[in-house]
Amino acid sequence: MSTEARTPPSAALGAGVALARQADYWLTVARRTWRATAVSSFLAPLFYVVALGVVLGGFIEADPDQLEGASTYLAFLAPGLVAGHAMQLAVGETTYPVLGMFKWNRVYDAMLATPLTPTDVARAHLTFVVARVALACAVYDVVLAPFGVYESWWGPILALGAQTLTGAMFATLVYGYSCRITSEAAFGVLFRLGVFPLFLFSGAFFPIENLGTVGAWVARLTPLWQGVSLSRMCCLDTLDAPTALANLAVLLAITALGWRWAVTGLEQRVAR
Repeated sequence: MSTEARTPPSAALGAGVALARQADYWLTVARRTWRATAVSSFLAPLFYVVALGVVLGGFIEADPDQLEGASTYLAFLAPGLVAGHAMQLAVGETTYPVLGMFKWNRVYDAMLATPLTPTDVARAHLTFVVARVALACAVYDVVLAPFGVYESWWGPILALGAQTLTGAMFATLVYGYSCRITSEAAFGVLFRLGVFPLFLFSGAFFPIENLGTVGAWVARLTPLWQGVSLSRMCCLDTLDAPTALANLAVLLAITALGWRWAVTGLEQRVAR
């Protein structure tokens, strides 16, 4: 059935109305699933911080010149780790949950049988994902405050914006990917060749200069490094205007392209 047959133009709703009409569904999903996601969203990242930042970090001699201005390894690790967590959470929320809307529970079919358009449905779903990412990162940032990883009071606020934008960027990209695949086996490729290498080699755990000249430039071209760099500069109060603006511009540009990729992916899927 074509998209036009499902959603006549005359029946199309405004963006705000369409979002409001789906709010009850997504709030119900949040209430029913928060316990299942509490460990992956909040507890597991804290174990990373304690194990790597506190325990392992206690054996690492911190040199601010080698740790991008951080006085301790924990202060260097935490901002990048939260940005990496934003990516992982966004990817987790836009892989199997999105494919399931088509393949298993058919929720999208029910939504699109109403005056909602694919754009309305994608907007609501991605809003839910970004809100969940923002909440998880905010809790993470608050818990880190007593560890002395922030050099200014506004640092964690700006860092939260960078982390949320990082999550939004990956949410739109992976949403579009999930709309275009037919088997969950394709997620294995995404995780092995995309998510894991980005998490390990985008500067979250060690300065990218350790990768060598070529490796460092490759890392700088990755989307996650933009979020890690911006998050860390905000937390450490080491903002370099050209670098920060470049990071922000890349994040916004990829998110905008990702949004279009997500919407067209959903439109193509429901038109089959």
